[in-house]
Amino acid sequence: MAHAAHLRRKARELRAQRKLTIDELAERLALSRSTVYHWVRDLPIPGSGPGGDFPINARRKGNRAMQRKYRLLREQAYRDGWERFEQLCSDPSFRDFVCLYIGEGSKRCRNRVAICNSDPAIVKLSAAQLRSLSEKRLTFSVQYHADQDLNALRRFWAELLTTRPEAIRVQRKSNSGQLAGRRWRSPHGVLTVTVQDTLLRARLQAWMDRLRAGWQ
Repeated sequence: MAHAAHLRRKARELRAQRKLTIDELAERLALSRSTVYHWVRDLPIPGSGPGGDFPINARRKGNRAMQRKYRLLREQAYRDGWERFEQLCSDPSFRDFVCLYIGEGSKRCRNRVAICNSDPAIVKLSAAQLRSLSEKRLTFSVQYHADQDLNALRRFWAELLTTRPEAIRVQRKSNSGQLAGRRWRSPHGVLTVTVQDTLLRARLQAWMDRLRAGWQ
């Protein structure tokens, strides 16, 4: 997926001026860690990578300890999710959300939960569940075509999701210029709801695994 050019510029500015780490940039901009790394890999900061302020062996040891810490946190979150599944399923909407995520949710990044759809009912349900399951801030972005009204799109989704129109990010679809004038089946664009929450992602994996196990 192509990203807006201003996001790349913002990532590089924050890296250079505020010395933010890859993880901090990914969380701040609601992007994957791999995307941010690709954009700023030529801008090292003190203490990260070759040439940093700390000896390489010390950095490696610290990195291994940090990796182990977060691996254990993810494993504990997975166990908690597995154990809480039946309790959470007392809310039918929760089970609906997990089913939707199996089919529509992003599964590439272990630090992010994101689901993309053009159906307002699906987006509204997903946003409501994510708000109840995570304390982290949700972000919203909508893909649009050349002949769609951006202000109208923002107003529509903002009202549905009880947020401000300016909080809805917009991203033009890469093929929209070639297909301008076509009658789209997605009159409100395609909206993505995202939350950067590693532990929720681990719990969600447990919920998906539990649900799939019941289908076998």
